[in-house]
Amino acid sequence: MKKQYFLVLLLIAFTFLLIPACKKKNKEVVNVFNWAEYISEDILENFEKETGIQVIYSTYDSNEAMYSKVKLLDGLGYDLLFPSNYYIGKMINDGLLLPIDLSKLPNLNEVDKALLNQSYDKGNKYSVPFMWGITGIAVNSKFINPDNVTSWSDLWNEEYKGKVIVQNDIREVFHIGLAKLGYSGNSTDPKEIEEAYNELVKLYPSIRLFNSDSPKVPLLNEEVYIGLVWGGEVFMAAKENPDIKFVYPKEGAIGWGDSYVIPAKAENVDNAYKLINYLLRPDISARISEEYGYSSPSLKSKEFLPTDIAESVILYPPQEEINKIEFQNDVFESIVVYEKFWEKLKTGN
Repeated sequence: MKKQYFLVLLLIAFTFLLIPACKKKNKEVVNVFNWAEYISEDILENFEKETGIQVIYSTYDSNEAMYSKVKLLDGLGYDLLFPSNYYIGKMINDGLLLPIDLSKLPNLNEVDKALLNQSYDKGNKYSVPFMWGITGIAVNSKFINPDNVTSWSDLWNEEYKGKVIVQNDIREVFHIGLAKLGYSGNSTDPKEIEEAYNELVKLYPSIRLFNSDSPKVPLLNEEVYIGLVWGGEVFMAAKENPDIKFVYPKEGAIGWGDSYVIPAKAENVDNAYKLINYLLRPDISARISEEYGYSSPSLKSKEFLPTDIAESVILYPPQEEINKIEFQNDVFESIVVYEKFWEKLKTGN
């Protein structure tokens, strides 16, 4: 009897041990792969409280890193990604994305129609805008007079050797090399891309950092004085140090956008839609814009933003600068050429 009693107790104990494991296994989740410093923990925690869906969050620092990992895993393991616009076409062509059901995103009605139906994804069949912005020139006026900086070509000034920062981003870095030569930042001509590479080789000794994690940090630490930096990062850095200024190059700033996409083999698709719709809410989108200094696609979000953000000429450029912005497009097969020269540039070859 004692032996039977012991076995019964053991069985009960084992059952109780299994219950938490089962609950954990059955817990609703959404696996997110996003840029570093793009959505704050408190916003995600609030989503978890509202929905009961746990957000499993990991980050990357470049489109290339994101794409390589997703491609390696064949789209498995993630439910929501945030690629830049020019990578969306590539991911569509590779069969890595699931078509978006726009009817599951009622908050999409608040998004600026000018940001929809773009060339990289006509009809928004696979993507929805998350954040957008511009990339220009950051200058620390304590060390460099911003009035002397008017063009992308000024980054090649030898006085700034070892004090230049650029994004860890193929397209943006090659954009400035192409623009310096008078070419489009969306060039697909191998000769023009190679010419841009040769210009960037001349710039390479001046570059102290390739940084897309948080470029405002080395600016604030005065490790670098000038560089190719997202407008949002400059805006946030300037709030801490007014010496840091943003310059629109005469050739025009680089326009970019990051979008929500769902991998083709996502396992928690409904939860991904719930998170997208939540983040599209004007008040939530405004909070992201305020915290990280990027422009919300939601027109209504301005109602929730402080005046200094809603009226910022960095986050919401004046019309004369908008007219000069060149937005990034997919360069299709030519990305292979960019990647070849990017590898050579980064390795100093």
